[in-house]
Amino acid sequence: MKNTVQALPIADAAVLDVPDRLPALGNATPEFFGPDADFDGIVTLAAGFVSAPVSVVSLFADQDQCFLARLGTSEIRAPLKRSFNASLMAHGGDALLVSDAGADPRFSDIETLGGAPDLLSYAGAPIMIDGRPVGSVFVGDVAARPDWPEDLLQRLEQLASLAASLIKLKEETRRRTLAAEAISRDEKRHALALDAANVASWLWDISTGLISGNDTFYRMFGVQPARPLSARKFFMTVHGADRKLAIGRLRRALASGKEYDGLFRTAKSGRWLLGRGRVHERDANGKPTVFLGINVDVTDAQIATDRTRLLLRELNHRVKNTLAMLQSLARQTLRQTSDPAAFMDAFAGRLQSLSEAHGLLSDHEWGVIRLKMLLEKQIAPYAIDFDQQVEIHKDEVQLGPDQAVGLGLVLHELATNARKYGAFSVPSGKVVITARVVAEEGQGVLNMTWHEMGGPPVAPASRRGFGSVLIERSLDKILGSSVHVEYLPQGVTAVIRLPL
Repeated sequence: MKNTVQALPIADAAVLDVPDRLPALGNATPEFFGPDADFDGIVTLAAGFVSAPVSVVSLFADQDQCFLARLGTSEIRAPLKRSFNASLMAHGGDALLVSDAGADPRFSDIETLGGAPDLLSYAGAPIMIDGRPVGSVFVGDVAARPDWPEDLLQRLEQLASLAASLIKLKEETRRRTLAAEAISRDEKRHALALDAANVASWLWDISTGLISGNDTFYRMFGVQPARPLSARKFFMTVHGADRKLAIGRLRRALASGKEYDGLFRTAKSGRWLLGRGRVHERDANGKPTVFLGINVDVTDAQIATDRTRLLLRELNHRVKNTLAMLQSLARQTLRQTSDPAAFMDAFAGRLQSLSEAHGLLSDHEWGVIRLKMLLEKQIAPYAIDFDQQVEIHKDEVQLGPDQAVGLGLVLHELATNARKYGAFSVPSGKVVITARVVAEEGQGVLNMTWHEMGGPPVAPASRRGFGSVLIERSLDKILGSSVHVEYLPQGVTAVIRLPL
């Protein structure tokens, strides 16, 4: 400890420019928020040592000294330059005692607290953090004090050490609080993101056997109320058909340490869930203690996948049937003509008919299509003016794949014949189509008629060919169906019966 004889003149100290002074203060307390009641006990103890009228715990800022606690003054801030604390800083880590500033010319221009009272005596100890003085605990009097106790500076140093510890503790608490708030914000943001994405998250405490999760988890598995549940009850929420496989995969993940990956249905709703998870914590022996998992509802994707598989099977079936039909059409067409050009013309038209029917079915995912759509696709290319030459009276009829393909071929043959020889060969010709659904023994049956009028007179003998045979046999695959064609002089009439 040193006294006033060893104090440096303030004008020569350059104490405000000491390197690392402000960084040390910033590491300890990055912001000064004013007086802090936690330091009031320190100034009370310091003043009580010598019955001093003024006692202060201060921090040294850039140009000012800021008072964390004070007795005997209302100021909370004072200039640091030309102050006792500036001289204290010049001492580095030593305390300072001034008995009578008025009798020492080195302190003649000192500004003590920036206002009343002006101190003549001073005793202070630096608050040291990271080896740098960042503040002080000091007492003062407006009168000279030649009788300062010998152990005063030692006691002030103890209080300064206490203040330094308190500052560090408060800063550590502040940083931990900020970190905890940041974690809390991240957790809330994470929870909101999971909820928005409809992701269930859960944690299995293997030591207690309890599983807890977020709100989405309880909602997804149909568990109410939302509280921890036993692992056994959790596994019972998995659909019985998928439970054994799901539990087996989870056990293998626990045993191997690899990630769990499973797809299963819930027992309550039957919705498909994708599960992912892994061991999150282990004990000292490497035994799993905590397992963390998530689930995502993939019902829509699973339905789409199943539908795709169904469509692929249906498409495979249709391709085989179509190839068989094409082979039959090619053979029958060749039997009717040996002229390659005539063969290509007849075969290409029938191939186009199949393509149109397949295109419609494909657009509707091989489900059902409306009769009106099929009529327009198969007939419109052959009519001179579809709207003027085709009159349709029908019920609302939906056709399955076999019905659409077979009926499409019939309509194609009727339309091409009408174009070559019948109602569509002249602008005045017309085709009237009537399609009604009747119930026979609980099953819907389509009764449809095709009647041509206004075209050239019909000669039956000259019209009989493969086209006529194809018309009558295109629906052979559909049980109970039939096509009967009459070559009446006024125009071709076809009667079609098609179970739906």
